[in-house]
Order: sequence, then structure tokens, then C-alpha cells
Amino acid sequence: MSAELQGKLAVVTGASGNLGPVWCDALEGAGMRVVRIDVTPGDGVDVADVTDGDALRAIRERIGAPEVLVNNAGIDQPPDPSKGGGIEGVDADEFLRVLDVNTRGVFVVTQVFGSAMAQAGRGSIVNIGSLYASVAPIPELYDHMPGFVKPPAYAASKAGVIALTKYFARLWGPDGVRVNALSPGGVRGGQDDEFLRKYNARVPLGRMAEPEDLTGPLLFLASDASRYLTGHELRVDGGFTA
Repeated sequence: MSAELQGKLAVVTGASGNLGPVWCDALEGAGMRVVRIDVTPGDGVDVADVTDGDALRAIRERIGAPEVLVNNAGIDQPPDPSKGGGIEGVDADEFLRVLDVNTRGVFVVTQVFGSAMAQAGRGSIVNIGSLYASVAPIPELYDHMPGFVKPPAYAASKAGVIALTKYFARLWGPDGVRVNALSPGGVRGGQDDEFLRKYNARVPLGRMAEPEDLTGPLLFLASDASRYLTGHELRVDGGFTA
């Protein structure tokens, strides 16, 4: 499926985050050269803020136009107990910060690298969405945590990512650039037992995703296996949104 990726160039943002290494390892395993971008310094990481167009353009000038771009960088808004429980405790400035990184960041990165891909006349852009771009968080999943409410910023920001996916798919389809979204469901990693029990009960496949469940879908979207697919949101959620 991914043989044609061998030796080609990929850019992954948020490369040091929770899922960043999953995407990078999958693409490198397919033989790609991967440029890792993150705001946090690390070995083999190009340090840049995804909202900083000048820093991103400097990287683009050095590496050229990638064949694959994975827009993965994102943050969530943790609840602030000091502001009280419930929705009134959600800080509006923090809400905007999440949209700034998650949605504006996707726009700026796509503007910089995607334009070069369109000029080159080829490429695949994969935006990392979320099941919460399509459905609202279920309060009952969190009601064993007194006063906790899942802040709305992440869901709003990822819905914006899906809209940008469709926008750029329409814009650059004639230039040979495909733009799709990969929206994972919940990925297992440190959740408490009660949350896992309630979440898994709502999933037809009966469990949360493991990182290896996501690599095949990524390579599908990155490669020519999906050559007639653009503007699409691929939900990898075990049937949660069915």
C-alpha cells in the first residue's frame, strides 16, 4: 500500500506529543524521510510554533515541498478547579488559546507547506481531527469526577479542522493535492478504570484505540491507496459515532 512513499518527504507537526511519534514512526517505517516539528525542543526536532508563519517558512525554504503533511499539533483545555465546577468555570481566554493552536495552527501550517505542495502539483495532507469534531462529549462519561466538565474548546477546534479539510480539498484538488482528515476515537493511555468501563460500553468494538490501530489508516490516506479520496473525514473510532 505504501511502497510509493519510499524515500519521499513528510512533515509532521506536534511530533513530540501523544500521537506525534505514532505518525512519525509509521511514515518512517514506510521509508519516508520525516521532518518533525514541535514547539518543544528534542532530538531531531525542528522547533517552531505552528502559528508562526515565518518560522515555518524558514523550514520550508530549507526542506522544499513535502509529499505528505500531517497536521497533528494540538492542545486541550484542562479544567481549572480554582474557577469552580461546571461550564462557568471554563476560562474563555484558554478557550481561545486552544482554537489558536488547533485550528489557526492547521491553517497556517497548511498555508505554508500546502501552497508549496500545490505549486509542485502533488501531495497528501492529513489533518488529525477527533471523534469530538462530530459528536459532543458525553457528560455521563465524566460524572464520577465531581465538578468535572469536559471543556468545549477541543471539540470546537477540531470541528474547525474538518471545515478547513474540506476547504483546502476543494481549493487544491485541481492542483493534485489531496486533503483529508483522520479522526481517532479515544486512545487508551492512563485513563481511570471507571472511565474506561463507561467509554468501552459505548463502543461497538468494546475498547479504546491502541496506537497501532491508527497507523494503517494514516498510511492509507498518505499513499496512493486513497488517490481518489479528498475532503473526507476518516473516523477511526471503533464504531463510537455509528
